[in-house]
Amino acid sequence: MDQFVEFIGNHLALSTMWLVSLGAIVFYHQRTASSEVGPQQAVMLINRKDAVVVDVREKKEFDTGHIVDSINIPLAKLKQRITELKKHQEKPVVVVCKQGQQSGDAAKTLQEAGHIEVVRLSGGITEWKSQSLPLVQK
Repeated sequence: MDQFVEFIGNHLALSTMWLVSLGAIVFYHQRTASSEVGPQQAVMLINRKDAVVVDVREKKEFDTGHIVDSINIPLAKLKQRITELKKHQEKPVVVVCKQGQQSGDAAKTLQEAGHIEVVRLSGGITEWKSQSLPLVQK
């Protein structure tokens, strides 16, 4: 611990830049990240509030297994096909991807398009499968 304090004292500019960078990263993630729910909360939203599930995986992945009644709009085509979701604008939206990484961008796009309650499934479809929740396969 003494060496750590000594390092900070000897490299004040470097330490300050590191703290500023860390603060900027945290601020960016808080500003761009949408709310996140686990599989159980997603099921409750679907059952109690009639939430719409938007799966942003590619069609091939979607066909291997998806949540019942989910709408497949690949992330790359979301901005072009966002009008398909206009009729669901007042309902909560659960955004699903493979592992929960890409759904943040999709959720932000949907919020910008006017959807009020948009959440993403933490862990994505991988977490859904690991909890042995049902999937539809084509």
